Amino acid sequence: MKDPIYPCLWFDGQAKAAADFYCSIIKNSKITTDTPMVVEFALNGKKVMGLNGGPHFKINPSISFLVTCESVNEVNEIWNKLIDGGSVMMPIDKYDWSPRYGWLKDKFGMTWQIMAGNTPDTKFKIIPCMLFTGPQFGKAEKAVKFYTSVFDNSSVDMLLHYPQEDAANAGKVMFSEFQLNKQSIAAMDGPGEHNFTFDEGVSFVVSCENQKEIDYYWNKLTEGGEESMCGWLKDKFGVSWQIVPAALGKLMSDPGRAPRVVQAFMKMKKFDIKKLEEA
Repeated sequence: MKDPIYPCLWFDGQAKAAADFYCSIIKNSKITTDTPMVVEFALNGKKVMGLNGGPHFKINPSISFLVTCESVNEVNEIWNKLIDGGSVMMPIDKYDWSPRYGWLKDKFGMTWQIMAGNTPDTKFKIIPCMLFTGPQFGKAEKAVKFYTSVFDNSSVDMLLHYPQEDAANAGKVMFSEFQLNKQSIAAMDGPGEHNFTFDEGVSFVVSCENQKEIDYYWNKLTEGGEESMCGWLKDKFGVSWQIVPAALGKLMSDPGRAPRVVQAFMKMKKFDIKKLEEA
């Protein structure tokens, strides 16, 4: 199944405008679904959902997009376009970990880390990056191990710790990259004071083929976390997930049936495929 796990960005009526903006900047990108509620698009071939969920939640830097570029010129080009109407979080400059790196917030509220790779054979890629701050600081490694134990086809590809000389942060995760069902995600512990942590502004969608998969992911990810409505949950680290049936899009595409399907799932916490199909 293609892209069984993908990020969802919460917007207040601006999902289409944001998707158009991002697809005009990131190569190999296009909008694949455009409805008033949901806009799905691919950034460099990787699926992203834009949700017009209203004013209840806002995107914050706890989950950003990490873009690794093939050259310094490519970093500059993407940075100069994404920063239009946005703001700088970390100035674009040379850092220990990259010859060209910067962190920005775009005009729609999404944050981006743009960096040049350190090797000549670096390939362009874009992945979600989780920052563990506040009460979650120091839990990045536990989270990576937890997530890779839950999902099949998972691996920890890189795990770098702060050195022992850094007394305040020694042993915390400086950077890690892992795969869940072959989807790459990065994670870091974020030292210092931050006025944000994980919330519904950026969540992860898990597309499930059957009820057995929905039950499995729901049970695993709610351990120590909390259930919400309409397939949403928070795990024990505060990260939001949507556990949804892959067939939901098909059920919603029938204009006569869609209102009954919506009415059915609005009453659900965990999705019940049989009840949706019977609606």
